[in-house]
Formats: sequence, structure tokens, C-alpha cells
Amino acid sequence: MPDPTRSVTQKAGMPPGTLIHIGDVLEKTTRITVIDYNKDCVTEQPVQAIDELLKYKTTDTVTWIHIDGLADIEVVEQIGAIFGIHQLTLEDILHTQQRPKFEEYDDYLYIVLKHLEADDELRLFYEQISILVLDSIVITFKEKSDELFQAILDRIKNSKRRFRSLGADYLAYAIVDTIVDHYFFLMDALDVATTSLEDTLLTSEPTQASLQAIQGYKRELINIKRYVAPTREMITEILHTESGLIEDQTRIYFKDVSDHILHVTESIDSYREVLSSLLDIYISSMSNKMNEVMKVLTVFASIFIPLTFLSAIYGMNFEYMPELKWHWGYPALWGAFIVIAALLLTYFKKKKWF
Repeated sequence: MPDPTRSVTQKAGMPPGTLIHIGDVLEKTTRITVIDYNKDCVTEQPVQAIDELLKYKTTDTVTWIHIDGLADIEVVEQIGAIFGIHQLTLEDILHTQQRPKFEEYDDYLYIVLKHLEADDELRLFYEQISILVLDSIVITFKEKSDELFQAILDRIKNSKRRFRSLGADYLAYAIVDTIVDHYFFLMDALDVATTSLEDTLLTSEPTQASLQAIQGYKRELINIKRYVAPTREMITEILHTESGLIEDQTRIYFKDVSDHILHVTESIDSYREVLSSLLDIYISSMSNKMNEVMKVLTVFASIFIPLTFLSAIYGMNFEYMPELKWHWGYPALWGAFIVIAALLLTYFKKKKWF
């Protein structure tokens, strides 16, 4: 079996269609679950042997074959052989660094999406989700096992025949819509993070941590846009496809997903401008802080320069300096110091430098 942890560079020079897993292995085991349903009933069961999938090719139900984990390349290869999936498509499924895209074949449609998540520090994590849409079968490939599609499964089980009366194309829409809806969670997290950072910059002294946070958010925002922007193009291609695997009534729902993607894309652009503004605020705060320091230094320099000048004059060792013989020369010099300092302090106070 090929090494499932190979990188893109390690695959260079191999023939097209070579099945090698590229990317991190997020799930060490590969599990297959089948959800089969029609208007009247729903069944969900794990698959122990690939041959069990053969019977679903001839049923009149809608079948959802879900694969968690891509570590076992032979499973992907066998599924491709059963359902007539092109070798290049199988290669793309295992290549987890694909950009979101849509490909149309004679007997099936291939959709690639990115599921994006962020932790409390807004560090981005993603996994690739591949969707194959056949006549009455939908096959999904996920890199790891989680509860992302649990809401869809609940809708299928609890549907009053509405969901279950629609075809595989509607199931594909529901999967795509669920992935896209999670982008809004990212936008909410980004909104909270930027608002908190803005409050910090406006109410306290700027710190190096603030600058690092701004740069980190900008970097993650670039990554988010890199995965979200192609999704809009992908949905547009689905809307314009002439494939009979997408019914006209389902295109309306995909149009709604397109609107969601547009909203997310606009939000990304807005947050990029917000972060640029926060960077400007940080720079302005640092400049103001530097100006305050320079004001203090200027005040001290302005006071001590004339005093130093007088001290330098009377510190010279000339023999004939009449002031040196004055009885009140020393107190007079101190009086001059005090008067000069007072005049300068009054001047700076009028200028509101302190």
C-alpha cells in the first residue's frame, strides 16, 4: 500500500491517476456509513465490507455513502471501481490540498469544498470534503470524523417526507449548504476578535501582543479568503451546469448558497479593511506615545540647555572674571537658574505640553 502521508513534492514525476494520500492524516482508520432512505423509511448502518455497497446501485431509494478518514487508499480505490469513478477524480479525493472546485462527468458530478474551523485564538484549521453526486447516490469523503453532518442526518430521520421525497441532488445541496453555513461561525468569531482588539487599542497602551494579534488575524483572513473565494465560482458552475443530475427545483437552493457565499466574501473584505484600520490605530498610538516621550525630553532639554550654558561660563578658569569676586555671585546665579526654569515651565504649560 502506498505511503498515506506523502507530500506533493514526493508525488512529482508519478503518472496521472496515481492514488497517494497527500496531506496530514487526520483519521487513522477509515469508516463507511450508509444512510438509505425514501419517502417511507430511513436506514443507517455501518459498512464492514465494500461489497455491501453493490446492492445500492440498483435500488430505487436515495443512498448516502459517507466515508470518514482517507488513510485506507484501497477503500477509495474500490469505491471508485464499484461506481465507475474516474481515476483522476479518485486522485483528487486523496489530494487534500485541492482548491474548491466543481467537475462534471458523464455519470457523476464531483464537488470539492473546504470545511473551516478556528480555535479560541482564531487559528485556522481546515479539512477537505469531496462529494460525488450520482443519479440516486451521494458519496462524501471526509478527512476526519465529527458531528458536521449530524443536522442533515437528523433532518432525514425526522422529515415529514419532504426531505426524503427529494432526490440525491437535494442531499448534495444540503451537504454543501451545511459546509457554507459554518463559514458564518468563522465570521462571528472574527467579529468578536476584532471588536475586542479595537477596544483594547482605544482604551489602553499599544503592546507588541496587539501588533502580533493584528498580523495573525490578517494572515488567517487571507487563508479564509483563499478557500472561500473559489467556492463562489464553484457554486456558479453548478448553477450553470447542463447535467441532468441537478434538477431545476434544486438550482433554486444552490442560488441561495451562492448568496450566502457572496455575503461571506463581502464580510471578509470588510474585516480586511477593519484590520488595516486597526493597524493604523496601532501605528498612530505608537506615534503618539513617542511624541509624549519627545515632549518630556524637549522640556528637560529646553530647561537645562541655558542652565548648562551659564554653568559652563562660570566653570571656566579665567583669572579675571569679576563675578567670581562678588559676595552674592553664587546666590545670584542660582536666582538666574530659577527664573529661567520658571519662565520655560510657564511657556510649556501654556502650550499644554504637560
